[in-house]
Amino acid sequence: MLYYAVVFLVVALVAALFGFGGIAAGAVEIAKILFFVFIVLAVATFIVSLLRKGKR
Repeated sequence: MLYYAVVFLVVALVAALFGFGGIAAGAVEIAKILFFVFIVLAVATFIVSLLRKGKR
């Protein structure tokens, strides 16, 4: 998921470089959403792994 966030960020940068503001804004928003979803899932996975280690 982090890979796709970076891909959309690069697409946004290239689109902004060539003057496509609407496409760039859309790609940035998608990149932000994917990045925050990645962070939430990473933190949730970390917490679950800590809880499972604590039960052993």
